[in-house]
Amino acid sequence: QVQVVESGGGLVQAGGSLRLSCAASGPIDSINDMEWYRLAPGKQRELVSRITSSEITNYADSVKGRFTISRDNAKNAVYLQMNSLKLEDTAIYFCRVVVTIGPRQYQYWGRGTQVTVSA
Repeated sequence: QVQVVESGGGLVQAGGSLRLSCAASGPIDSINDMEWYRLAPGKQRELVSRITSSEITNYADSVKGRFTISRDNAKNAVYLQMNSLKLEDTAIYFCRVVVTIGPRQYQYWGRGTQVTVSA
């Protein structure tokens, strides 16, 4: 059973920083894309950032220049360094990983971690 667990959320003042972590565990042969999504009240789920197995990164326009995604393949982990946080970054942040097990690919989601940015 593959498990995905996020951590690192919390309450921070606007302009501050947080670092989110996500670790996958279980019978994984390899991890392909690793992604961070967020869900804010009254809004649709948004893809915040993606990092591929080749470490190609993508960012939503709203976070470019402020957030940095990285991964540690040895730990099956992905991180999201969030700087210059804004009120509108308040959301539940979810990690999604695409893994290879045997001949197939599967996607798994974490349960999310709350990020609250205060004025």
